Amino acid sequence: MRLPVLIAAAALILPAGTVIAQHAGHHQATDPIATAIAASSRTPKNVARDQYRHPAETLAFFGVTPGQTVVEYAPSGGWYTEILAPLLRDHGTFYALQPTGRYLDGYKTFLAANPAVYDKVKVVPFPEETAKIPAGSVDTVLTFRNVHNMVMAGNEAATFKAFFDVLKPGGTLGVVDHRLPEDRDTALEKSSGYLKVSTIRRIAQAAGFEYVGASEVNANPRDTADWPKGVWTLPPTLSQKDVDKDKYLAIGESDRMTLKFRKPGK
Repeated sequence: MRLPVLIAAAALILPAGTVIAQHAGHHQATDPIATAIAASSRTPKNVARDQYRHPAETLAFFGVTPGQTVVEYAPSGGWYTEILAPLLRDHGTFYALQPTGRYLDGYKTFLAANPAVYDKVKVVPFPEETAKIPAGSVDTVLTFRNVHNMVMAGNEAATFKAFFDVLKPGGTLGVVDHRLPEDRDTALEKSSGYLKVSTIRRIAQAAGFEYVGASEVNANPRDTADWPKGVWTLPPTLSQKDVDKDKYLAIGESDRMTLKFRKPGK
C-alpha cells in the first residue's frame, strides 16, 4: 500500500518545526517550542518581532526543552517570557532573574495580568535575592540583548559569576546581543549598545565558561553598526523618530550574535 508513504511525504511539506515525528497509528508529535510560540497569550506586537528574533531557532540552538530549569536574566518587558513561561509551565521551572530597578514592578504587573499562563514564573530580584535560585540547580541560563548593559554599567563579571554559580555542571549559558565588528574601536562598547563577539567570549571564559559555538540565526547583514544613536537608532526604539525612519525600518532590528557556552562538568 502507498498510504504510509503519502502520509510521510505530507509531513515533510509542513512548515519547519511543526512536525518532528510521524509515529505508528498516524499520531504526530508537535514541537513544544513551536507550540509555545503559537500560544494565543502572546501579544501581537511581540509576535510581529519573531522575524527579527527567530525564537524557535534560537531556543533550539540553546537546547531548551520543556522539562528543564531555566533562568532568563533581565526579562524586562517579557518578550521571551511569553514563550518560555508556557513552554516550561507544566514540566519545568522558569526563574525570571530581574535586576532591581525600573523594570521589576512592570514585569510583575505583566505577569499578574495573565495568571493562567504566568502563575508559575518565579521572579527573583537581582542581585539581592539571587540565592533563592539554588546553586548548581539550573539547566540553562538565557540572556537576550543585555550584556551590553552590563558592560556599560561595569558589572559584567559579577553577573556572569552569578550565571555560573546557579548552573549545573554541564549546563548551558545562551547569549544574544548586538554585534560590533571586531575591527571597530572597543570604546564604542561603552556607548553604542554593540559588543564584539570576542568581548563576550572573554567575559564568559573569565567566569569559567567554555565556549561551545555560535549560530548566525539572528544575523542581519544590513546593519552596519555605525548609527548616530547607536543600536537604538534602529527599530524597535527608532531614537531618531521620523528622521530617516523608513530607512531604518527597511534595515530592521540589529545584527546579533548568538553564542552558546557551557559550565564545565558532566
